[in-house]
Amino acid sequence: MHLFAVLRMQIDHDDSSGDSARAPFRASKDTELHSVGKLTALLIAGSFGVLTLGGGFATAQQTAQPAQPSQPARQVRPPQQPPAATQGTPTQPAPPGAATETDDGAAAASPALQQAEDQLAQAERELNRLAERVDAAKEDDTLLAELKVQVDELSKQIIAASVGTRPRLDEIKARLTELGDPPGEGQPPEAAIITEERKRLLAERGAINALTGRAENLSVESRKLANGITATRRALFSNTLLKHTDVSAAMLSEAVTATVDEARALSRSIGSWLAFAWNYKRVPLLSALFLSLCAAFLFLVGGYRLFSPFLRHQDEEEEPTYFRQLSLAFWSTLIPTMSLTAFAASSYFFLNSFNVLRPDIGPIIAITLAMSVAVFFVTRLANSVLSPKRSSLRLVRVSDRGARMLMVPIFAMALVNGLDYLLGSIGESLGSPVVLTVARSFLASIIIGLILMSMALIRPMLRTDEPFEAPGRPWPRVISLSFLLMGAALIAIALSGYVGLARFIATQIIVTGAILVTMYIGLLTGKSISKQGAFAETAAGRYAERRFNLEQVALDQIGLAAGLGIYALVVLFFIPLILLQWGFQIADIESWAYRILTEIRIGTITISLVGILAGVLFFALGYVVTRWVQRWIDGNIMARSRVDAGVRNSIRTGIGYVGVGLAGLIGLSAAGIDLSSLALVAGALSLGVGFGLQNIVSNFVSGLILLVERPFKVGDWIVSGTTEGFVRRISVRATEIETFQHQSIMMPNSLLINASVGNWTHRNKLGRSEIAVTVTYASEPRRVIELLQEIAAAHPMVLKNPAPNVGFTTFGDERMAFELRIYVADVLKAGDVRNDIRVSIYERFRDEGIGAPFPMKIEDVTPEEEAEPPSIEDEKVEPQPEQDEAVERPISRRRSR
Repeated sequence: MHLFAVLRMQIDHDDSSGDSARAPFRASKDTELHSVGKLTALLIAGSFGVLTLGGGFATAQQTAQPAQPSQPARQVRPPQQPPAATQGTPTQPAPPGAATETDDGAAAASPALQQAEDQLAQAERELNRLAERVDAAKEDDTLLAELKVQVDELSKQIIAASVGTRPRLDEIKARLTELGDPPGEGQPPEAAIITEERKRLLAERGAINALTGRAENLSVESRKLANGITATRRALFSNTLLKHTDVSAAMLSEAVTATVDEARALSRSIGSWLAFAWNYKRVPLLSALFLSLCAAFLFLVGGYRLFSPFLRHQDEEEEPTYFRQLSLAFWSTLIPTMSLTAFAASSYFFLNSFNVLRPDIGPIIAITLAMSVAVFFVTRLANSVLSPKRSSLRLVRVSDRGARMLMVPIFAMALVNGLDYLLGSIGESLGSPVVLTVARSFLASIIIGLILMSMALIRPMLRTDEPFEAPGRPWPRVISLSFLLMGAALIAIALSGYVGLARFIATQIIVTGAILVTMYIGLLTGKSISKQGAFAETAAGRYAERRFNLEQVALDQIGLAAGLGIYALVVLFFIPLILLQWGFQIADIESWAYRILTEIRIGTITISLVGILAGVLFFALGYVVTRWVQRWIDGNIMARSRVDAGVRNSIRTGIGYVGVGLAGLIGLSAAGIDLSSLALVAGALSLGVGFGLQNIVSNFVSGLILLVERPFKVGDWIVSGTTEGFVRRISVRATEIETFQHQSIMMPNSLLINASVGNWTHRNKLGRSEIAVTVTYASEPRRVIELLQEIAAAHPMVLKNPAPNVGFTTFGDERMAFELRIYVADVLKAGDVRNDIRVSIYERFRDEGIGAPFPMKIEDVTPEEEAEPPSIEDEKVEPQPEQDEAVERPISRRRSR
């Protein structure tokens, strides 16, 4: 509706710029259309003396005629057509309000208008057909759901047909603006061709206006029809569940009699079918059973062989990991269930393909096989979760006795509900009375209610410090009351006569409960595998580590992606199953999924998840292609052309920027983002920069460069000018640096971009440290070098590769200078290593007597001593040496940009 309102407002705006002679006729859109037609006819008749033809008059008048009020939603009729012509002969002038031959030419000259009219005519016929089908399918919920989807699609087509005329309307508006208003009284007349073109454009604009009104009416009718379908389905669902049945002794007695008759009829039908199949269809029957068993066997064996790593369990493993328990529970439930499903499906398929089944036996066999699979699935799932025989594989903390006792009511409820549906299908196939189906559902609801109430008396709970062999404790009060209330409510609903509602609730308790438990196991599996270090312990993780030589970080990232994938699969698979159980149809789910993926509306903004995903994929593809082109050009073209290394790097970088930029633009366009809005934002930013935001924008852009280029990261030890410390936070405006005195400095990002920055831990924390040693000329230089190397090699934190080395640096006036160079794995711990080596040098040199009779002086130059606050004694006694040592500090590990 909003779209049609915008179109009509635009047309009204166009009309306001026309001739002033039409102003009295602007009271309504319909009056305007008639006025335009009359004025056009009179002007053309007076200028050219052209007489309109009857057929042309009728067609043009139909084009200018406004849309008639629509009929109710269930009966859509086309707008009434005016009479073809009122004149007696073709030579008579056209009456007022009729369009002329020029109008026909205008309409024919606009293919978009003609195409839109054809689309609306077809949509109108389709809407009438759908309305008739809806009236005939008031009792079929599945068919109504399909018709609802078709009506919604038809509504989109109607809107698209109307929107298709928008470009032509813009062209007409622009052309009328160029032509201007017609000359007034006393002004020289304009050229006849201009007058004719203006009249043609006005007539075409009126036709587009009529088309827009017609499309709006059809859209309203389609929406009414869709809402009517929704209301009909809601009423059908409510009537089915809330239908009241008189439960009495007479009804139960009649049901008993009908049960006996049904049993006899069933016995005769099955007996005659078996006799017929064995006598005349023996080979097809045995062949179908054999092929079904083979299919089930292959599925079972193949599943166990394929997923054997997930199903193997070592008996000596007393406490397996939680992920291991979840894997065993999931696969031990899925593989047998799928095998039984394969047997059931193949059995019915082969029996039906070999013409073994009769029309009255086929539904009975189908529902028997389906109920068998359902009961087996619920029982197998409960056994996997409770694990009565193996407490080490139990997913919930209950006692051994409680696990065994819980298995009984769960199996009983699944069996009772399955038998209810099986017997109901048998009665429908044999044509049994409805009272028999009602009585069976009533009895099944009472039994399931009693089972639920009995579950409240079980004592399965354990404390965290109690073993599984303990007798167990009662349920928490909330759980026990829930069992009692659900059972009592189910019995009360059935006794009050709402048997359909009671049967629906009982089914949802069993089937929906089983689906929710399976979802819970899947979510726990995703949570378990996404934990840090969990994926590396799985078989897939160990294989990936061996095959691709992955590190722990990469394995954790893969585990996180696997966990998110499991979450998505669980939600996408089990949520539709729950919706189907609660009465929704597949067509409803498909329609919702389409809207979620393509039409998420937030106000006037429409978000398409498919478009966003396509944009991300296009950007990723463009990025990969860009990197490939970079490597190919650098390795095949420039390498053979002996291009300078600097030029090669510039070309490679330029190709990277251009490719990534194009990939970003393509991704934004594919995601449905209007680039014109980005242009407006860029214009606003440019205006702001021009008015004094240069520094803010400079810091903002510099922050983006730092975040993308990453010359340093949080936790790195950097030096920039007089500032030195650890990076604590990188924002888009400033970077927080914490000095060694624990002072936080907010440094603008532009300074870090424009100045040189040294990073001690850029790629790794490996660093070199130097210790300066001076000895007297009485010492033996080779012996000093040997001692320093031994001292360095003996320290556990000094790396062997690169190996420490000693340099004889200079001859002083009274002393010889040596420098011990060591490498440590973590440069942040180099201070502790140097302290240990200083002590070792002092002790070893003292024992060796090196340096006598002059006192030995040991000096060291460290990377961080400049930032260490000197002691009070040092400040008072020797301030100048501290300053000199700060000047002599090494820069071997710094990385300058």
